[in-house]
Amino acid sequence: MSKPYYVKFDVPKELVNAIYELVRVSSQTGKVRKGTNETTKAIERGQAKLVIIAEDVEPPEVVAHLPIICEERKCHYVYVPSKQELGKALGIDIGTAAACIIDAGEGKQVLERIINSIKR
Repeated sequence: MSKPYYVKFDVPKELVNAIYELVRVSSQTGKVRKGTNETTKAIERGQAKLVIIAEDVEPPEVVAHLPIICEERKCHYVYVPSKQELGKALGIDIGTAAACIIDAGEGKQVLERIINSIKR
Protein backbone atom coordinates (compact mmCIF):
# COMPACT_ATOMS: atom_id res chain seq x y z
CA MET A 1 0.00 0.00 0.00
CA SER A 2 1.33 3.43 -0.89
CA LYS A 3 1.82 6.13 1.71
CA PRO A 4 -0.76 8.93 2.04
CA TYR A 5 0.14 12.21 0.34
CA TYR A 6 0.89 14.03 3.64
CA VAL A 7 3.68 11.58 4.60
CA LYS A 8 6.88 13.36 3.59
CA PHE A 9 9.47 10.81 4.76
CA ASP A 10 9.81 7.21 5.94
CA VAL A 11 10.59 6.39 9.55
CA PRO A 12 12.73 3.28 10.21
CA LYS A 13 11.09 0.44 12.16
CA GLU A 14 13.45 0.69 15.16
CA LEU A 15 12.75 4.43 15.41
CA VAL A 16 8.99 3.75 15.31
CA ASN A 17 9.35 1.41 18.29
CA ALA A 18 11.34 4.07 20.16
CA ILE A 19 8.62 6.63 19.39
CA TYR A 20 5.87 4.38 20.78
CA GLU A 21 7.99 3.80 23.91
CA LEU A 22 8.61 7.55 24.28
CA VAL A 23 4.86 8.23 24.00
CA ARG A 24 4.18 5.53 26.62
CA VAL A 25 6.74 6.95 29.09
CA SER A 26 5.75 10.58 28.44
CA SER A 27 2.05 9.90 28.95
CA GLN A 28 2.85 8.36 32.36
CA THR A 29 5.58 10.71 33.64
CA GLY A 30 5.28 13.85 31.51
CA LYS A 31 2.62 15.67 29.56
CA VAL A 32 1.11 14.74 26.18
CA ARG A 33 -1.79 15.94 24.06
CA LYS A 34 -3.99 13.44 22.24
CA GLY A 35 -5.95 14.01 19.06
CA THR A 36 -5.65 16.30 16.07
CA ASN A 37 -7.34 19.35 17.65
CA GLU A 38 -5.30 19.25 20.87
CA THR A 39 -2.10 18.68 18.87
CA THR A 40 -2.85 21.59 16.54
CA LYS A 41 -3.44 23.92 19.52
CA ALA A 42 -0.18 22.82 21.20
CA ILE A 43 1.81 23.47 17.99
CA GLU A 44 0.24 26.91 17.53
CA ARG A 45 0.98 27.82 21.16
CA GLY A 46 4.60 26.70 20.77
CA GLN A 47 4.29 23.99 23.46
CA ALA A 48 4.87 20.87 21.33
CA LYS A 49 8.36 19.32 21.50
CA LEU A 50 7.54 16.45 19.12
CA VAL A 51 4.42 15.78 17.04
CA ILE A 52 3.50 12.19 16.19
CA ILE A 53 1.20 11.66 13.18
CA ALA A 54 -0.40 8.33 12.23
CA GLU A 55 -0.16 7.24 8.60
CA ASP A 56 -3.39 5.20 8.46
CA VAL A 57 -5.83 8.08 9.02
CA GLU A 58 -9.05 8.15 6.99
CA PRO A 59 -9.78 10.61 5.50
CA PRO A 60 -6.18 11.90 5.23
CA GLU A 61 -7.38 15.53 5.33
CA VAL A 62 -7.83 15.12 9.09
CA VAL A 63 -4.05 15.35 9.68
CA ALA A 64 -2.75 16.73 6.35
CA HIS A 65 -2.34 20.23 7.84
CA LEU A 66 -0.08 19.08 10.70
CA PRO A 67 3.23 18.73 8.76
CA ILE A 68 2.62 22.16 7.23
CA ILE A 69 2.08 23.99 10.52
CA CYS A 70 4.94 22.04 12.14
CA GLU A 71 7.29 23.33 9.44
CA GLU A 72 5.94 26.88 9.80
CA ARG A 73 6.48 26.78 13.58
CA LYS A 74 9.79 24.88 13.32
CA CYS A 75 8.40 22.01 15.39
CA HIS A 76 9.75 18.47 14.96
CA TYR A 77 7.31 15.85 13.69
CA VAL A 78 7.42 12.17 12.88
CA TYR A 79 5.12 9.51 11.42
CA VAL A 80 4.02 6.18 12.88
CA PRO A 81 2.24 3.51 10.82
CA SER A 82 -0.72 2.82 13.13
CA LYS A 83 -3.21 5.10 14.87
CA GLN A 84 -4.33 2.08 16.92
CA GLU A 85 -0.80 1.52 18.25
CA LEU A 86 -0.44 5.24 18.95
CA GLY A 87 -3.64 5.17 21.01
CA LYS A 88 -2.42 2.09 22.87
CA ALA A 89 0.90 3.81 23.66
CA LEU A 90 -1.08 6.77 25.04
CA GLY A 91 -3.01 4.41 27.29
CA ILE A 92 -6.39 4.80 25.57
CA ASP A 93 -8.56 2.08 24.06
CA ILE A 94 -9.17 3.80 20.72
CA GLY A 95 -6.79 4.92 18.00
CA THR A 96 -5.71 8.52 17.67
CA ALA A 97 -4.66 10.29 14.48
CA ALA A 98 -2.09 12.51 16.17
CA ALA A 99 -0.44 13.28 19.48
CA CYS A 100 2.28 15.58 20.71
CA ILE A 101 4.72 15.58 23.56
CA ILE A 102 4.70 18.72 25.69
CA ASP A 103 6.97 17.36 28.46
CA ALA A 104 8.83 14.07 27.98
CA GLY A 105 9.11 13.39 31.72
CA GLU A 106 11.50 10.47 32.19
CA GLY A 107 11.86 10.08 28.40
CA LYS A 108 13.98 13.22 27.83
CA GLN A 109 17.03 11.31 26.51
CA VAL A 110 14.86 9.24 24.17
CA LEU A 111 13.18 12.41 22.91
CA GLU A 112 16.56 14.02 22.16
CA ARG A 113 17.75 10.87 20.36
CA ILE A 114 14.59 10.76 18.20
CA ILE A 115 14.85 14.47 17.34
CA ASN A 116 18.52 14.00 16.34
CA SER A 117 17.54 11.04 14.13
CA ILE A 118 14.82 13.13 12.45
CA LYS A 119 17.27 15.97 11.75
CA ARG A 120 19.53 13.56 9.89
